[in-house]
Amino acid sequence: MGELTTGFQLGVIGALFLSVASSVSIVICNKALMSNLGFPFATTLTSWHLMVTYCTLHVAQRLNFFENKRIDMKTVILFGILNGVSIGFLNLSLGFNSIGFYQMTKLAIIPFTVLLETVFLKKQFSQKIKLSLFLLLLGVGIASVTDLQLNFVGTILSLLAIATTCVGQILTNTIQKRLNVSSTQLLYQSAPFQAAILFVTGPLVDQYLTKQNVFAFKYSPLVLGFIILSCVIAVSVNFSTFLVIGKTSPVTYQVLGHLKTCLVLGFGYTLLHDPFTEKNIIGILIAIVGMGLYSYFCTHENKKKQIVDLSPGSQIKDKDSNTPLLGHQEKENHFEAKKATKDSLV
Repeated sequence: MGELTTGFQLGVIGALFLSVASSVSIVICNKALMSNLGFPFATTLTSWHLMVTYCTLHVAQRLNFFENKRIDMKTVILFGILNGVSIGFLNLSLGFNSIGFYQMTKLAIIPFTVLLETVFLKKQFSQKIKLSLFLLLLGVGIASVTDLQLNFVGTILSLLAIATTCVGQILTNTIQKRLNVSSTQLLYQSAPFQAAILFVTGPLVDQYLTKQNVFAFKYSPLVLGFIILSCVIAVSVNFSTFLVIGKTSPVTYQVLGHLKTCLVLGFGYTLLHDPFTEKNIIGILIAIVGMGLYSYFCTHENKKKQIVDLSPGSQIKDKDSNTPLLGHQEKENHFEAKKATKDSLV
């Protein structure tokens, strides 16, 4: 049991490191692509990211790096569309709001996720966890939020972005655990639908926001090189996103996202010489304290939970708690009886 726990912890650490490294890398790459090279089509670029991710996973599956597992098509389609729509709403929110209000939108995802998991999944968050999350959000808010200009359309888009993002990330965790699928298997199944919805809507969204046509853009060799690099890094970003949410929780993934924000601010100052003030430094330090406390409290509470889970009564309860997901558990159980699947990295 100790070896399994150690292996799981190493897997979580590896997933977190991969997520941070790939996300910071793609932010720097995309900033160079959009700010320096003048390629502003963020939503369309995301659709290309997902298509390349699917193609990469398809090759990996054909080479037997992981085993494909069939998931109910209705679940996969709805899940893929929801994630694609959430990306579109986030980009529209950025387009219709100030940078400060957009950062507030991202900060609101954590408390809204906590609320949804508490109400619908009956998940309990201790006062210590809530305090650490408050410190984290306060710090990131101080470091990154500047102006707060409100408008009706932008506010509605932000609320839709928050709702779809939270539900999508909760489903990412729930589907993996209830249907016993790995992050790789779920991403492989859902990526085509996410890519399709963004491939259709992306050029329209980008043209509305930028007043430019992605198909009329002049693609120089340097721009193409950065697009290819961005797509390659995105494979790791998309994979690590599903991996982290599956191994931890949607709230932990959002905490990790704010760590990336602090790192990006730091890299922007040291590498790109972006403006940096005492307010940024104070905010980042408060956020780091909040992240440290969150990590400590989560680790402490997980150890307690593992002790409780080892009792026979709790194991029987866990078996009974596997409730159907979108009404297709019987089909899944029948398929499970016919064929066991390997768990790739999760």
